[in-house]
Amino acid sequence: MASKISILQIETFVSVVRCGGIGKAAEQLHLTQPAVTTRIRNLEYAMSADLFDRGAKGLTLTKRGELLLSYAERFLHLSELVERDVVDPSGAERRLRLGVSETIAQSWLPQFIERLNQEFPKLSVEINVDISTSLRQSLLDRDVDLAVLLGPVSEYSIDNVELPEFELSWFAATALDKDEAIKLNRPIASYARNTRPYRELRSSLFEKVGPDVLIYPSSSLSACFRLVEAGLCVAALPKFLAKEYVDRGTIYEFDPGWLPSALRFTASYLADPKSHLIETAARIAGDVAVGYST
Repeated sequence: MASKISILQIETFVSVVRCGGIGKAAEQLHLTQPAVTTRIRNLEYAMSADLFDRGAKGLTLTKRGELLLSYAERFLHLSELVERDVVDPSGAERRLRLGVSETIAQSWLPQFIERLNQEFPKLSVEINVDISTSLRQSLLDRDVDLAVLLGPVSEYSIDNVELPEFELSWFAATALDKDEAIKLNRPIASYARNTRPYRELRSSLFEKVGPDVLIYPSSSLSACFRLVEAGLCVAALPKFLAKEYVDRGTIYEFDPGWLPSALRFTASYLADPKSHLIETAARIAGDVAVGYST
């Protein structure tokens, strides 16, 4: 007599298909590879059918596997609707893998986490702070569930919630003469090298100042502000984040006649599989970001 098919087996099967293999699925599910393999083998035994062809190029679905996938995706979608419409969010124990850029971590991340805790009191949030290019790849690799990054992510599989822009302005140390700062002949502190703001700033500086301009890229906004405070650099940084430094009189805003473009962020997530939790988190991110910018 064949054993019963379990929900965990179905979820594991779909994860293996979406992740493209046992190893990646094991990482996503926080299981060992043997545990994932055992679930798939037990599922195949319960169905009396091979679900994957196991070849040199990896796993490919059999016809029975393709048929099961179509039913499994409908089943998981129904499960998601039950969670959205029936389950009390205050009692649901869930995990959200969140990726955020440094700018967000330095601004409205605490308010965002507070709102998430209000909506989902038992939610566990794992936070990864990284540059946007890395966060984008982590999202596509399913290593994070929601990424708040310089966007949008132009992939058919990704949904993007547009967030308010962060305006940039030029800042220099109070001890630095304004006429000297406007010349931009000091080293320029900037966002990390492999980012859009760095590339755009470098291009504009080469055009407006010259090819000999020195740029100090950094993945830490705090480090950029410290370099500006010390008079070692000037920098184009988010006005919101500069306010506390300006208020205590260590730096000031100046205008060399041009500004880098504002930073555009999105809350981005994989559209498939649909997740009420992730969609709600993205909406909350939008609400918090709007509140922070007004």
